[in-house]
Amino acid sequence: MIKSIIVAKSENNVIGKSNDLVWHLPTDQRYFKKTTYGHFVIMGRKTFESLAKPLPGRVNIIISRKPDLSIEGAIVFDDLHKAFEFALSQKQKEVFILGGGEIYKKSLPEIDKMYITEVAGTFDGDTFFPEYNQQQWQEEWREKHLADPENPHDFDFVIYSKK
Repeated sequence: MIKSIIVAKSENNVIGKSNDLVWHLPTDQRYFKKTTYGHFVIMGRKTFESLAKPLPGRVNIIISRKPDLSIEGAIVFDDLHKAFEFALSQKQKEVFILGGGEIYKKSLPEIDKMYITEVAGTFDGDTFFPEYNQQQWQEEWREKHLADPENPHDFDFVIYSKK
């Protein structure tokens, strides 16, 4: 099973502020949906709460320190490894980590692939994508997007695979 991260991050690694995104990029939102649709998605409780409801067309797995937490439309685990084991037992070919910062940090050593939307510019935020050894990753694909009336920032879709 391929374990993947999907994230949009700025040049200074900001991914959010006050449990929300710091930019609005509809093209990135469509890419996110197309990429994750039909897959298991794993996220922390705060990330899930920022969505307000489970993402349709995906099995939503929430990681929470509260073992008795029950969320309608989602499966809850108290440990990331248990979530990976469950996805593997369900014969998933690829599972996506959606965040937030702590879940990214915990999952990074086990990840095979990263789908990163690299947003041009630096932003003020309180949640960051963790630093990682770029020498361990190989860029497989990149698609550039210039700012337009719908998307106010330049950004690139990039896929990295672990070497």
